[in-house]
This record gives sequence, structure tokens and C-alpha cells, in this order.
Amino acid sequence: MPRQKLNSSTLSKAQQRAVSLGAIDQNLDLGRDLTLQGYTAAIATHKTNLDNYNRTLSEIDQLALAVQDSEKVLKDLTERMLLAVGAFYGKDSEEYVMAGGARKSAVAHTMSKARIGVAKKKKASPAIGQLTAG
Repeated sequence: MPRQKLNSSTLSKAQQRAVSLGAIDQNLDLGRDLTLQGYTAAIATHKTNLDNYNRTLSEIDQLALAVQDSEKVLKDLTERMLLAVGAFYGKDSEEYVMAGGARKSAVAHTMSKARIGVAKKKKASPAIGQLTAG
């Protein structure tokens, strides 16, 4: 999801104010460093900073997508490398363990709860041939 770019209502208001002040006098000087030229320079600085910020957000979005894509590729390659070591050396080999795998013979096989319930029922109920008439 792209990052939210910034808009500046202050910038819009200042640009409109500069146009109005320019209508009074293009060389407006109100004293104490309050000049139209200084004001327009401050507006330009803020616009440049805002544009740079928004451009940088777009670049970050592109970099984030590139990182996500390369992570998918790397994740797939990591899995394929381990599988290839298992196929080449065997899943019970020391090389497979060194590559990060678990030995096939060391993996504990657990039964799901559903299968455990079925296994218990089979043990509890007598087989058909074992039924006796009472």
C-alpha cells in the first residue's frame, strides 16, 4: 500500500496571499525583514521540501516492493537449496542437517486428534471375527 503523500493547505494559502501582496506592490517591504521577495522565497523553499518529501515517499514505496519481491525469490531459493541437498545427499545425511534440515529418522511423526480418536475406537471395539455368542 503506497504511503500517503502530503498536501499543504498552508502552502496554498501562502501562494494566494503572495499573489494578493504582489498586487499591492511587487517590491513590498513592510520592514523588519518582511518583504515580498523573502515571503516568496520561503514559499519556494517549503514547496521544494514538500515535493522532495513526496518524491522520496514514492521511491521508498518502490524500494519496499523490490524488497518484497527479492524476499519471495530468496525464500523460494532457500527452500529449493535445502530440498536439493536432501535429494543429493539424502534426508538422513549429515550434510542435510548441516544445511538446516532435520533428519528424516529424527522427525517425530504425530497423529492428528481425529486419527487418534479413530485409533482408540478401533482398539475399543472387537473385530468382527472375535465376536462371541453369549
